[in-house]
Amino acid sequence: MFIDEARIRVTGGPGGNGCMAFRREKYVPRGGPSGGDGGNGGSVYLESTEHANTLLKFRYNREFSAARGRHGEGSNRHGRAGEDLVVEVPAGTIVYNDLTGEKLWDFSQPGQRFLAARGGRGGRGNARFATSVHQAPRRADPGTPGEEFPLRLELKLLADVGVVGFPNAGKSTLLSRLSAARPRIADYPFTTVEPQLGVAGVDEDRSFVMADIPGLIEGAHLGRGLGVRFLKHIERTRLLLHLIDVAENAERDPVEEYRIILNELKSFSAGLAAKPMLIVASKIDAAGNGDRLEAVRSFCRKERKPLFEISAVTGAGLEDLKRAAWVALQENRS
Repeated sequence: MFIDEARIRVTGGPGGNGCMAFRREKYVPRGGPSGGDGGNGGSVYLESTEHANTLLKFRYNREFSAARGRHGEGSNRHGRAGEDLVVEVPAGTIVYNDLTGEKLWDFSQPGQRFLAARGGRGGRGNARFATSVHQAPRRADPGTPGEEFPLRLELKLLADVGVVGFPNAGKSTLLSRLSAARPRIADYPFTTVEPQLGVAGVDEDRSFVMADIPGLIEGAHLGRGLGVRFLKHIERTRLLLHLIDVAENAERDPVEEYRIILNELKSFSAGLAAKPMLIVASKIDAAGNGDRLEAVRSFCRKERKPLFEISAVTGAGLEDLKRAAWVALQENRS
């Protein structure tokens, strides 16, 4: 199950209490205060990992608390600090304060660590308060509580290339041919119901990550269909592949399909629509008399846009598309 939003609560461990004690050994004629300090509470950290791509585990476990610090003891023995708690989240997770909506952290790559809730400070024992004029203090501080915050986690998958288009445009089939991903493929709309990731290898040393999201339909930005919910997962991509179905049994005008998808991208995010985009005519093996394909060719010539013609079934044009995507990625490294 793919979960891309979650709400959790993080709590730092409370600090241990300071101790109030006095030395009373037999051969120590003049004792004194000997209460040790309490240990600091543990802190809660969030750390990004590449070994997870969903927030599913936070559906069942929403409370995360670090260990408390140990109390101080006599003979000037200080309490042990509480252990920190490290909670792993998928790379691409954004952390918000759930009360204020403030963005706290963006895990843009694996291995990053964010201090989510600091542990409390340990209290001071009475030995800390001894002075030349106050040699038997009867004061010890309690430990302070740790920080506590409600957080909202939002996952945006990290991918280089995002694949968009109408349902059944051939996005999942393309992903399965260019990578080792095995998304569900069928001839009915909305076969893909959650984002899919795959690594496309250009050669032994070069590769890029592709993201396929559920197909978009007209009015998607208003909540129609499935794709709008997952558009945020291609906001981080550097390149879009826009697949247009040119099979003869397709219903809509292919150029109108292109305009509808572009309008949905603009309605969702101006930045998303402004990303570099390669137009891809898919299913050329089923183009029949080629009227739909020729309409797309004419449009691209008029707009001076390159067109890539592919068939994920026969493999035609796939290598050219893959290498063109790699070149476009190198030109848009920022």
